[in-house]
Amino acid sequence: MGKKQKVVLPPDLPPEVPDDEVEVSDEDLQFIKENRNYASLLSTLDTHSITKHVTRVADAKDDALEKLYEKRMQKNALKKEKEETGLQVDRVDALPIKTLDGKLHYRTASKAVSENDLSEEGTAEDANADEGMVKLTKAEKRAKLKKMKKEAKKQGKEVAKAEVEETPHAAVLAEVKEDLTAEQTFESKKCKLAELGNALLTDPESNIKLLKEMVQLSKDNDHTIVKLGLLSLLAVFKDIVPGYRIRLPTEKELEMKVSKTVRKMRYYESTLLSAYKAYLQRLVALEKKPLFQHVAVRCICSLLDANPHFNFRESLLDATVRNIGSTDEAIRKLCCSTIKSLFTNEGKHGGEVTVEAVRLIADYVKAYNCQLHPDSVDVFLSLSFNEDLLKSGKTEEDQKLKDKKSKKRKHSDVSNQLENDRKKSRQESISKTREEVEADYKAASFALDVMERKQMQTETLSAVFETYFRILKHTMQSIGAGPEANAGALSAAVEPLPLLAPCLKGLAKFSHLIDLDFMGDLMNHLKVLASGSSNSGNTSDKCSKCLTVSERLQCCIVAFKVMRNNLDALNVDLQDFFIHLYNLILEYRPGRDQGEVLAEALKIMLCDDKQHDMQKTAAFIKRLATFSLCVGSADSMAALVTVKHLLQKNVKCRNLLENDIGGGSVSGTIPKYLPYSTDPNLSGALASVLWELNLLSSHYHTAISTLASGISSMSTAHNQVLLSKSSPQLAFKEMSLDQELCFTQQSGSIKLKNKKRSNGPAASIGSTTVKSSFDDNELQRKLVSHFMVHHDIKENERLRKELDRTALSLQLYEQYKKQKKQSKPRR
Repeated sequence: MGKKQKVVLPPDLPPEVPDDEVEVSDEDLQFIKENRNYASLLSTLDTHSITKHVTRVADAKDDALEKLYEKRMQKNALKKEKEETGLQVDRVDALPIKTLDGKLHYRTASKAVSENDLSEEGTAEDANADEGMVKLTKAEKRAKLKKMKKEAKKQGKEVAKAEVEETPHAAVLAEVKEDLTAEQTFESKKCKLAELGNALLTDPESNIKLLKEMVQLSKDNDHTIVKLGLLSLLAVFKDIVPGYRIRLPTEKELEMKVSKTVRKMRYYESTLLSAYKAYLQRLVALEKKPLFQHVAVRCICSLLDANPHFNFRESLLDATVRNIGSTDEAIRKLCCSTIKSLFTNEGKHGGEVTVEAVRLIADYVKAYNCQLHPDSVDVFLSLSFNEDLLKSGKTEEDQKLKDKKSKKRKHSDVSNQLENDRKKSRQESISKTREEVEADYKAASFALDVMERKQMQTETLSAVFETYFRILKHTMQSIGAGPEANAGALSAAVEPLPLLAPCLKGLAKFSHLIDLDFMGDLMNHLKVLASGSSNSGNTSDKCSKCLTVSERLQCCIVAFKVMRNNLDALNVDLQDFFIHLYNLILEYRPGRDQGEVLAEALKIMLCDDKQHDMQKTAAFIKRLATFSLCVGSADSMAALVTVKHLLQKNVKCRNLLENDIGGGSVSGTIPKYLPYSTDPNLSGALASVLWELNLLSSHYHTAISTLASGISSMSTAHNQVLLSKSSPQLAFKEMSLDQELCFTQQSGSIKLKNKKRSNGPAASIGSTTVKSSFDDNELQRKLVSHFMVHHDIKENERLRKELDRTALSLQLYEQYKKQKKQSKPRR
């Protein structure tokens, strides 16, 4: 029992070998790479605990005990200091911290010394464990570890709270400093842009270097500074760009010795041109970004409008034409207005930009297969062509020939009269000087030669008509009606045709400039496009489904304008277009189609034409009278004006106003009226009566009722409404304006009545009422009579349907009885 337990010492460690002497072969490296998975155990070993266990000895040494005693003494001294002071604060944190809530925060001794206590206790325990003879059990080790973890967690939470209480004040200060610096930098950049721009506008030749600095500022990271820089550069360039195109000197010219003024001018022009080029490149790059698109397009359009003669106008024109069909309405309108300004103000550029713009638009339409916004082709309507260029060219050439002949005659007379050689030489020198002065004046003047202007006008006109004919060809292919149509054209019938309406307007405006070689094909295409569903064949059905009534009416208008402008050269029968108009009147819908186009078609095709066949005129009169019952006031007025115009020109058609059966004494070759006939010549309208005028005389609108009564009596009094509406177009416009004014007056009176009802009798003092232009009782009476007639018509139709159904059932019953008798067997 008294014997001491023998402690078995661990084996000695292997001798330490320096790393330099260790030799690793390639085979060892290859083995480790191949068997890396088996070495995972070695990586997880706790080398510190192994070393501690190996170096542990049984008997405690004196040096270790002395160190342990010294540590304990230090620990006891620290505890005494804590008890005496009661509070321990680090020198760095001697002052308290005031939070944003107004509270003072002090660091206590437990918070400050917790780390030291924990570390000292840990070291003491480690020392005791190291110096003790008995090894700690697993349970004791676990309890020790749990205790250390809890203390570490408490310490971490306290430190985090202190940091959270310290950080808000510093974070707020940092944010305020950043905001102040950002505002200061923004204001400084704005002031710098203003100073640079002011200096350039004041003296551009001396401060031309500042342009590069302004261009560099427009490349800033701040979006607002970029926009301000672009707009500032726009104002500067619009002011300092010269009125001529800059040509940089060649290498030979640079080698030549020039004066100081020329050298300064060359530097100024080269610097201006390089900065202008960099600015345009920046605009073209930003034009593709949505954030800067509006500003960039505005700058591009303003530069092109102000300086169309200057360098790099091709890039500006390309960017403008590229955005002419944009989906953004503001950008599209800005680009279209710029192009129209270039077309109308050709004095700035001499017409060269007009030719380039028209070619770019033609290529643009071709690239997008005619699928663009109508405004992209509508700009062609702003073009103007001088028809007297050829005549003026011929007259100038004739005048030159006459001047030369007169000079020769005068010269011969003078030579005969003057025998002195000195006078002859004087006359020759005067004539040579005059010719030289004329040549110099012609070279210095900005006006182009007649032949050059004629050539540019020809190129512009050919590009415009190329675009129009491409749109017509695409329309024919899309509806499957052209000669190239095939089975695949049926799928393209649904494709929209946005450019057809502006194309037809342009053809109508420039119809007098179309070449005669294209007239035949153009008229055939217009005839096919204007055809309605009444014609036989599948082509007309496709066309009627694709094109609207307004577009087909526009085709008829274009055909008549082309025919009248080239009356001497063409021999085309327009009877098909009259048939199309006759059928389109029934297909017209007031809310869906354009009444202005219908009024224009009635004016050009019926009112302006001098001679009409009697049967055709009577058919149009009858159809327009029926049409007036089914549409609004403006359309009815345009139709009635056309009816009266036709009746005044064709006296024999006034038999339609008679009340006897058959339309009076003239009934024509067709004894019965066919209202659903597709050909006006075969409708037999002379056998009918204009009973529609009797209903229209009771119309609720006084102007229409007065006009219908005047047509019935064909009165020529000067107080008729017709005298203020000489054409269907003018009648439609005036009636539309009257309707708008009447609507505004009625809406104003309704608002005033509502205010009276809400405010009571006190509000009626000083109030004004707007009187309606109609008598309420008269309006009510006319509306009642009008709708009673319609009710009777509907009732009559219903009774006729029942009568037909009863007659059919009786007929079927009779047939059934006959079949039953025949089926009975004979006895």
